[in-house]
This record gives sequence, C-alpha cells and structure tokens, in this order.
Amino acid sequence: MELYILKSAACLALFFFFYKGVFENTSMHYFKRFYLLGALVASFVIPFITFTTYTPVSELSNPAVLVTASEGTETEAFSLLVYLPTILWSLYGLGVLFFSIRFIRNIRSLFLKISRNQKLKLQHIIHVLLGDSVTPHTFFNYIFLNKERFEAREIPQEVLLHEQTHALQKHSIDILIIELIQIAFWFNPIVYAMKHSIKLNHEFLADTAVISKGVEQSTYQNIILAFSSNVPENNLANAIHYSFIKKRFTVMKTHTSKKTAWLRSLLLLPLLAFVLFSFSSRETISTAPPASEKVSASLQKEATAKELAEYNALARKYNAQPKDKRIILKKDLQRLETIYRKMSDAQKAKAEPFPECIPPPPPPAPDAPKVIKGEKSTVPPPPPPPPLPDNVAPGGDKMLPPPPPISENALDHIVTMAKENAIFYYENEKISSDKAIALIKENPELIIQTRMYKSKPHVVNISTKGITIDD
Repeated sequence: MELYILKSAACLALFFFFYKGVFENTSMHYFKRFYLLGALVASFVIPFITFTTYTPVSELSNPAVLVTASEGTETEAFSLLVYLPTILWSLYGLGVLFFSIRFIRNIRSLFLKISRNQKLKLQHIIHVLLGDSVTPHTFFNYIFLNKERFEAREIPQEVLLHEQTHALQKHSIDILIIELIQIAFWFNPIVYAMKHSIKLNHEFLADTAVISKGVEQSTYQNIILAFSSNVPENNLANAIHYSFIKKRFTVMKTHTSKKTAWLRSLLLLPLLAFVLFSFSSRETISTAPPASEKVSASLQKEATAKELAEYNALARKYNAQPKDKRIILKKDLQRLETIYRKMSDAQKAKAEPFPECIPPPPPPAPDAPKVIKGEKSTVPPPPPPPPLPDNVAPGGDKMLPPPPPISENALDHIVTMAKENAIFYYENEKISSDKAIALIKENPELIIQTRMYKSKPHVVNISTKGITIDD
C-alpha cells in the first residue's frame, strides 16, 4: 500500500508540473479541462498496471541463502515498528473522517439554501435568491444570488452569463470528483494544487464564453473586479474569487494557434510513455511444463501441411499402379514411412492409404542331386557349426542373435510404441512410456528389443546389453 501511494503521488506530481509548464497559460481551455481530470485518473490507475514476462526456467538455479538475524536485533526492531502501522492508519482514518464530514456538511448547506429560499427558473437555469450578501456562485444548474441586488437589476448581465456558463458546462461534476479524491488522498499536497487548477480553468472557460459574446475585455475586467470577493464561499460551488483575478486577466489576452496546440499536445506522448514505464509493475513468470506435458506434446506430434502434401502425392502415384505389379523405389518408401509415422490418427484417416506391395514368390528350390548306386556321392558334407563365443560354454544356453537394426531412430521408435500402448521394460523391470522416453533421451546408445504381437500389446525391452525377451 505504501508503495502504491508513493507511485501515485509521483505520477500526479509529474502530470501537474507538466500542466503548469506547458498548458496552463494557453487558451486550450477545453483540452485542459479533460487533461486535468485524465491526469487524476491516470495517476491512480497506472501503479496498478502490471506487465508480465514469461521466461523459461533455467536448469541451474542459484541456491537460496537464508540469513537469520540475531535474537537481540529482531527484538529491537519489533519493539520499534510494531505500533507504527497502527499509528499511521489511525492518522489516515482521522483525516478521511474529517474531510468526509466537511464534504457532507457542504452538500447539506447547498441543499438547505435551495430548499429554504425563493427560486426563479429561467429555461434550464434556476436562480436561488438569498437574503444574505453573497458573491454570485453556481452549483450544477443553481445560481445563488443576492435577492435585493437581483431584483434591483444591480447584477450585470455579464456576471449572470459567466455563472450560466458554469451551470451549462457542468463544472460542478469536476469539483465533486476532485473533492472525493481529496477525501481519500487528503495527505497529498498535489491534490490541493490540482483542485485549484481545475477551478481556475473553470473561470477561464466562463471568461471565454462571455468575451465570445462580444463583450469588451476592459469592460468585463472592471465588472469582475467589482464583483470579486475574498469571502470564502462553499467549496463545492464556482464563485468569482479575488485570488484568481490576476491570472485570469493574463490568460484573457492569450491566443494559442492550432499549430502550437498540436505541438504541445504531442509532448504528452513521451510523458505518458515515461510515466507508464517508470511507475507500472513488472512480473516475471518462469514457465516449466511438467514432464507429463512434455511427453504428451511429443506423443501428439503431427505432420506439417507440406509433408502431408508430399505423402499424398507419393501415395497417389503408387496406389495408381496394380498391386501385383507395383514397384516402389527405396527412397520413396523410406520417405512414405517417415511421414506416416509423424501423422496423427486424424491425419491418417484423411490421407491416401499407405501403398503396399505383394512380395514376389520365392524362387523354386533346386533339384536334389541324384546319387547313383555304387558310385561315390558328390554331395558335399554340411559345413561345420560356427565356433561358440567365448562367453558361452558348450552345452549352455544359446545366445540370441543381435536385434535387427531399427529403420527409425530410437526415440521415434519408442514414441511410436507408446502410441500403440506397448509394454516397456528396462533391465527386465516394467516401466512407464514416459520413463522409457526419458531413458532414450538421456542415452540414445541403449539397446532396444521389440516383440510385436497381433492380439496383445507389443513388448519393448531397453537394456545396456542384449537380453532374451520371453513370450
């Protein structure tokens, strides 16, 4: 909370000083009205904005270092700070209570004046005629005037036009907004300065409306001097106050060209960028998908659109040939198999059927040599058996021949078997498909033996040496 208060106060200060230096002395009064209200809103919203950055988790993270304070130091800090938050929040609550009571009292005072005094409605404006000697002031469409001077027509038409401008342009809305913000942020001096600037700009707008009706500036300035007062009116009303006179006379003579107005308005862009970058929050989220998601992603690979087009073209070419006379080039067959393994079930269902060939019949066996009775046989004796390996004793168990080479790389083969719900073993111990994929990723040199079945799941054995797979 404390950090938010500091950020919002700094934002508001930057917007306010930018207004004082760039916009206040210009004739861009309508633009200034919305700038001041927008600056208030932006100052309290920007500290809530958070920009999130997603970064992958580093495999090697720095170990956390835990630093513990000594018991004596911790006790001293506790004794000094334990009551500080309570004191600060109590002071803040008292300030909120004070300004809330003042706001309610001012609202009540205005409504009592409206209900207890004579009212005269002229179109959309209601004149409230008071018995007290007051400076003309406005609250929404109510203009409060001294009854005696109004009936005697001693109030100039320029003053009435000035107050009507406050009513028609709804300046009271701006004042209510800044008063409510002041209740919540009564401790921030920039809020009071912004309130003064908002009310002063209301006077600029009303002065411009009067002068645009053809009233001479010098005549109008004399009237303002005659009707200005140092007596404080209700904080929620727009009144002709003496403290604004000098600044109003200066701005009345000012005319800002459209080119200058555009150039000054463009200066807002770097200011907004700086404030947004400096006072918003940033959050970095480390992305580390669990192992199950990684395996799932590897199992859900799909062929690309280019690969699908290549597969369909090759399959269509060979499927057009009669099956009994079909000859597939070796490179095309390897390419078809590679793409087919990448395809998902949905892609396989929509793709061309995999072209198959009828294997040629085996060549006829040669005729057995004829042996004529009484003659020596010319049939050569069978070759002697190969010598046994050094690690197999005569009469011992026979060693299985090495497994045939797999046409695909080991990882793709394991992933394919996982899709077909095969059963995996590592060193004759049953493991999951996720564990099998992880083992092959860590050591691609492991030996893989696969036993394929039609009516039951395939069996895949992973080991560091050749092992017999029992049925």
